[in-house]
Amino acid sequence: MACTNCSTGKDSSGTPKGCKNNGTCGTDSCNKLTVFDWLSNMSYPNGDEPFDAVEVRFKNGRKDFYRNTEKLTLSIGDIIATEASPGHDVGIITLTGELVKVQMKKKKVDAKGTLLKIYRKATQKDIDIWQDARSKEDPMKVRARELAIKLNLEMKISDIEFQGDGSKATFYYTANDRVDFRQLIKDFAREFSTRIEMKQVGFRQEAARLGGIGSCGRELCCSTWLTDFRSVNTSAARYQQLSLNPQKLAGQCGKLKCCLNYELDTYLDALKGMPDSDTKISTVKGDAYCQKIDIFKGMMWFAYANNSANWYVLGVEQIKEIMALNKSGEKAKELESYAIEPEAGEEKNFQNAVGQDSVTRFDQPKKKKRPAKKRIPNKTNTNAAAPAPTTNNSQAHKNQTNNNSTHRKNAPKK
Repeated sequence: MACTNCSTGKDSSGTPKGCKNNGTCGTDSCNKLTVFDWLSNMSYPNGDEPFDAVEVRFKNGRKDFYRNTEKLTLSIGDIIATEASPGHDVGIITLTGELVKVQMKKKKVDAKGTLLKIYRKATQKDIDIWQDARSKEDPMKVRARELAIKLNLEMKISDIEFQGDGSKATFYYTANDRVDFRQLIKDFAREFSTRIEMKQVGFRQEAARLGGIGSCGRELCCSTWLTDFRSVNTSAARYQQLSLNPQKLAGQCGKLKCCLNYELDTYLDALKGMPDSDTKISTVKGDAYCQKIDIFKGMMWFAYANNSANWYVLGVEQIKEIMALNKSGEKAKELESYAIEPEAGEEKNFQNAVGQDSVTRFDQPKKKKRPAKKRIPNKTNTNAAAPAPTTNNSQAHKNQTNNNSTHRKNAPKK
């Protein structure tokens, strides 16, 4: 989601410098994944004119469609001034041509209906006013939260978006219940001296506007490429045999993760030909209950009601055969006769989650300190004559003894 310019060069503190465009760069890489204009290199047939509507992006991926009534020559990445109420707004063109018509149909917007129009390409003065207004948003958000807390309102000011001409500020907030913010709007207008508009968003929309890193280590799907939010319920986790742990299934918005729906259709297709997880079968040794299912291998683990510690692996076809016998009033053989035995020579090699044998593999062993050797000072006698060379160890020891005694005699008395 970050453009390449943001990763080049760092300041003295090690923080990437970035392009300093605050999400308005022409490459559009700091925002949601946009539609690739694969018709950009194709020319229109003779007599046909390009579609007169364009897609324009504003802060945090907010997009809208505008009519090019002035027949301006526009391309992707141009900064334009658009019609607003009141005044004008400033945005960046993200899509032009016939693909805009496809996007309008996808978002259920009438292509022949009434749309707001484009005034002109933004001048340098428009861009300066726009950037100056954007620089006020963060300190204003801090002060707005203080005013909301002072009035004891159960709401959270999540983001502020200034209009391009700086004449209006839109406050996005989240709340569980209905909030009476009439007094808050008066305080905002008195404090910030601008036109105020309040807009409530859901918790998923808030996470999409603010962005972040998910538990998978990637940037949030809702803030990078996901544009439509499908409802997610706990049945999606049950079908995929996930633990119903709210801390693991909930995203940063506090709701169930959107990615629970990504593989749900695959699991539902695989479960069509399998018995339910609460299947009970009757055998000559007693009733047995399902303990575990491997959906893609087509295996089910069963255990007797009076001995739940021993599990037996059965195939789906065998389970259906046993269920057919139970339906006709007969009891099947014991589970041992149906159990699938592991293939000969098959060995199970178990490893931990990181694929290593020891969790302390990165710990460096402490080196044992060796005791320091006592150094014996060399005592030499300059007055004594050097001993004669000999190979006899006893003679060398005797000469050393005589040297030491001579040294003591010649030493001055204190």
